[in-house]
Amino acid sequence: MEVGAQFGDEGKGKVFDYLAADARYVVRTGGGPNAGHSIHLPEGLVVLHQLSCGVLRKGVVGVCGPGMVLQPFALEEEIRELERRGLLLGEVMISDRAHALLPVHEIEDAWQDDFRARRAPSSALGTTRRGIGPAYADRAARSGIRIADLDRPAVLRERLEMMYASKTHLTNLPPIDEMATRLAEVGGRLAPLVRSTEPVLWDALARGERVLLEGAQSALLDLDFGTYPFVTSSHPTSAGALVGSGLPPTEVDSILGIAKAYTTRVGGGPFPTEETGEAGEYLRRVGGERGATTGRARRCGWLDLVLLRYAARLNGLTSFAITKVDVLGGLDEIPVCSQYVMPDGSTVRDVLPAHADEMDRARPVYERLSGWPEFHAHLRERLRREGASALPTTLRRFLDHIAEETGVPVEYVGYGPGRDETLRLPPVAARPARTGVAAWSG
Repeated sequence: MEVGAQFGDEGKGKVFDYLAADARYVVRTGGGPNAGHSIHLPEGLVVLHQLSCGVLRKGVVGVCGPGMVLQPFALEEEIRELERRGLLLGEVMISDRAHALLPVHEIEDAWQDDFRARRAPSSALGTTRRGIGPAYADRAARSGIRIADLDRPAVLRERLEMMYASKTHLTNLPPIDEMATRLAEVGGRLAPLVRSTEPVLWDALARGERVLLEGAQSALLDLDFGTYPFVTSSHPTSAGALVGSGLPPTEVDSILGIAKAYTTRVGGGPFPTEETGEAGEYLRRVGGERGATTGRARRCGWLDLVLLRYAARLNGLTSFAITKVDVLGGLDEIPVCSQYVMPDGSTVRDVLPAHADEMDRARPVYERLSGWPEFHAHLRERLRREGASALPTTLRRFLDHIAEETGVPVEYVGYGPGRDETLRLPPVAARPARTGVAAWSG
């Protein structure tokens, strides 16, 4: 299982694609078209919004799991686009229990965010306006439409009428008859891909086949444990991945946390290590930090060990994948946040304040680690040829520092966007963290 360990955009798509090579099933467990997993293939850039990374690998089944909210029209177009480019190499399987995200939800999402901004600019969440929150709200209210309902006209009509009745504050909804017809049509076209996915995965595990759970968004955007209300509307944690796939915790043998060598965030919300000046612009420019879904510039800052310790404890991480170490190459020193000092003078090392405004006022305390050389062509060639032994010594110390401070070893390192620019490090037992973090074994 893999989860994002920061605020999202950690390079999860690259890592998922790398690991999918050894899997039979890759299951996306939550979220919807608000996510963008960017994968750099020899044929060009691919951005997956709803399909799992497994569909790019021959012999792999990419599963849209029951925890997702799927925009069926956009999903159909995503499949067609991969087919057109000759990149749909695996199979697509869609859970009948996943919920349908409708244009109604997209309209409501925009209305809600505009309403917040009018009331108080600081309250605007900066959502992707893809309808995620309203779709999950209807799901929880038991008025949602599941993928399994799209070929049941009476149920579909009943659910649509209930949904529309709850949204009379919206004046620009598509006609209900038109919506019912379009949903029935797209449901018919997607029907060959829809099935009950949980038994398929249970049987695969019984046969000893590898199942990879792919998260969208990240732990610090979790509805309960993230920086509420600046969060997503699902549970992108290890526990949420189990609910969103239908797999029991006894089947989990590893939980990989994915983090950048620095930190980024899109939209509103607290960000203690954010750099708004020259340093932030440097990270944004060199790291190419723009959202794959919205194109918005990401806010950038230094690595935050408080967040990583918290994510490690919350998710029971067994190892880390640290991406984009090449972006920091050539810097003389690398600031790393070791703890926060709160307004009352107390220090925080491994938990997040429950109130976003308290976290917003936290002052980061930095350690400064030695930098490493630029990732020039010669170094990249050595890494391809010699593997982890060619990593610069100071970069290895940086990775060791993360392991020591979190209690979780670094297993993978990404030093570029390509499929061949990921290294697996030799197994090393992590030293006990000073914060008492321990990896969870299920």
